[in-house]
Amino acid sequence: MRLTKLGHSCVRLEKDGAVLVIDPGTFTDAAAALAGAAAVLVTHEHPDHFDADAIRAALQANPNLTLGANPSVTAQFGEFGNRVYQTRHGDALSVVGFSVHVYGVDHALIHQDIPLVVNNGFLIEGELFHPGDSYTIPAEPVGTLLVPISAPWLKAGEMIDYFRAVAPARGYAIHDAILNDAGLALMTRMLSVAAAPSGVPVARLEPGTTVDL
Repeated sequence: MRLTKLGHSCVRLEKDGAVLVIDPGTFTDAAAALAGAAAVLVTHEHPDHFDADAIRAALQANPNLTLGANPSVTAQFGEFGNRVYQTRHGDALSVVGFSVHVYGVDHALIHQDIPLVVNNGFLIEGELFHPGDSYTIPAEPVGTLLVPISAPWLKAGEMIDYFRAVAPARGYAIHDAILNDAGLALMTRMLSVAAAPSGVPVARLEPGTTVDL
């Protein structure tokens, strides 16, 4: 499986000629991310993860494209029939040849005055876990964890504890578009602190970087 890190929390995954995109939001070029994709998954409804206009345009342009997400997202695409389907915690799905296990229910708490929204994390091929905006810990081992490094709901100490609790074999930073160069350097160092006890490799990939998993 090939991973390409795009802007913010968006990634493209390729396997056996199929392309799966997760979280094409407004902080990345969502239209470019979706070009040639066979499927898209969305963790939650916040626009930095979910560019509704770009996804609608892609669904209109490609009659074979499918969308999986929780009901707050899928309710906006009823005109596309069974090409749009709901994901829920505990689901085990096959999405254009990728195995997908769905974990998690709630977005991480930002503040008690801000209502929680539904957030599903996706474990792909039993290897790569995209948590969306959450500290969800899958019930299965994780080879590669995509680690949010900056957000209104995130504290560095909690991110460190989350990485150690999941205990992946490697980590790559996501949720990074709101940081300047100094912030990126600082939070990448914090990610290294998270991995220090185990010595597992961690990195922030520049948008457009591709790695094989």
